[in-house]
Amino acid sequence: MPTRPWIRRLVVAELIAIAVVLLVTGWFYWRSRATTLNGVELDPPQDIPSVTLQGSDGQSHTLGDFRGKLVVVFFGYTHCPDVCPTTASTMARARALLGEEADRVQLVFVSVDPERDTPERLASYLAKYDPSFLGLTGDETTIRQLATTFGVHYAKVESNSALGYLVEHTSSTFVLDTRGRLRAVLPFGLTPEQVASDLRALLTS
Repeated sequence: MPTRPWIRRLVVAELIAIAVVLLVTGWFYWRSRATTLNGVELDPPQDIPSVTLQGSDGQSHTLGDFRGKLVVVFFGYTHCPDVCPTTASTMARARALLGEEADRVQLVFVSVDPERDTPERLASYLAKYDPSFLGLTGDETTIRQLATTFGVHYAKVESNSALGYLVEHTSSTFVLDTRGRLRAVLPFGLTPEQVASDLRALLTS
């Protein structure tokens, strides 16, 4: 017995609906996997105000100068005995793992010790890890303003260490997307492979 036209149309419509559901479900599944980070992704991303600081390259910079790249921002200081050298080393190795994509990532090290961290000292310190790393310093008020924007806390602590006083500070690293918005927070302790994976995901998302 011939199939009635309306039945054929109903079957076709149901098949199309099922196909659409599968496509949409698959897209959301792919998207959720593609944007899963080892760090914490901010949704929506947060705007960062423009603050001018002095760079280790002798130029004045704002974080907005690097739009078009991911900007990896870390707050630390050159006399730091542990967290800062560990983070700098991790970021240098992660950047190396990115291969050709490394040029699309700029690491910025913001000093929380402007009393001792001159542009020249920052340049010498960061060159040991990766010559592309940029240090930023400035007056205490401006640095504090920028740190507060990121939710970074720091405080000078007197010490008997040969390094002099220490500075306790937030150990997380922050990633700005190519539009200059705060997009992700990477906790201290991630491996270079995990950091590189997150940066690749953010470059393609």
